[in-house]
Amino acid sequence: MSRIGKKAIKLASGVTLTVSPANEVTVKGPKGELKQNIDRDITVEVKDGEVLITRPTDQIRHRALHGLYRSLIANMVVGVTDGFKKELELVGVGYRAAVQGQQIDMALGFSHNIILELPKEVKASATAEKGQNPKIILESNDKQLLGQVAAKIRSLRKPEPYKGKGVRFVGEIVRRKAGKAAGK
Repeated sequence: MSRIGKKAIKLASGVTLTVSPANEVTVKGPKGELKQNIDRDITVEVKDGEVLITRPTDQIRHRALHGLYRSLIANMVVGVTDGFKKELELVGVGYRAAVQGQQIDMALGFSHNIILELPKEVKASATAEKGQNPKIILESNDKQLLGQVAAKIRSLRKPEPYKGKGVRFVGEIVRRKAGKAAGK
């Protein structure tokens, strides 16, 4: 059996998980509500404050879905209790970010500023401290959506290998290359 799929998911206090007859799992908690459609072959049941995911056979398809849906449901439970957070830093001279409501206004070295509209589930804030790179902090209860938004922001100006300028995740290591002068 799948090592991940076999693990039970503990529900924190204040979190409820319901499964509709159409195999849609709904998780409600203090930070909101998340929904996920589950394959009809996979069964989800709640016993004694724990969620158990089972599969009907050992087919490759069922084995693959078993661990997948366990991970997705576990991320939903963590999302509605604690939430998720991603931090991006803008490395480069003149790179700035400002947040107005659900819009991020970024100056990334292009001839114009980039304005990005955020989904309503994602909250953003921008910080700029003297002597440090500006940071964008994204928070949401949906891990998949948060990662997608963070990847979209990073794709606007990926870190380049020569000077390391661009948008990167905090803690991300950018492999640096030597310039032309070092090749001689």
